[in-house]
Amino acid sequence: MSQIQALLKELEQEANTTRKMLERVPVEHFSWKPHPKSGTLQWLSAHLAELPGWVSMTLTTDELDFANNPYKLPEIQDKAGLLAFFEQSLASGRAELEKATEDQLEEMWTLRQGDYIISKSTKAEVLRMAYCQTVHHRAQLGVYLRLLDVPIPGSYGPSADDMAGNE
Repeated sequence: MSQIQALLKELEQEANTTRKMLERVPVEHFSWKPHPKSGTLQWLSAHLAELPGWVSMTLTTDELDFANNPYKLPEIQDKAGLLAFFEQSLASGRAELEKATEDQLEEMWTLRQGDYIISKSTKAEVLRMAYCQTVHHRAQLGVYLRLLDVPIPGSYGPSADDMAGNE
């Protein structure tokens, strides 16, 4: 299996789990956050929904400079909008990865804030980081949902909620 095929397979597997989590987001709690330093449920859900689009961004650019491109998510108001944004991000990421080349994955990509270089990595490494960010933020979303008493779907097997009543 090529590196691209492996990345596509992982993108789809993680998307299935992410979709299940996003489907459970209670939009009536969009403004809720567990701590003053935390992002809101709306922000976290939208960020998680956008992460498959980082595949496209990585493959079609050489850098992201936060000084020139301030980070801003779209204003998502409802679950349909959240899920549509996720599916759009996923379709974009999948399409770019399907037409990528192995050589393209070895090109360098830079994350910066003006002159300050945050990281400089191959595009393959950046894609892996984006996938890890998906898992990381999905776990955060799981904590948010648990604190809001929303049942958690399984990720890599059944969750405690999936097993409820099956002890």
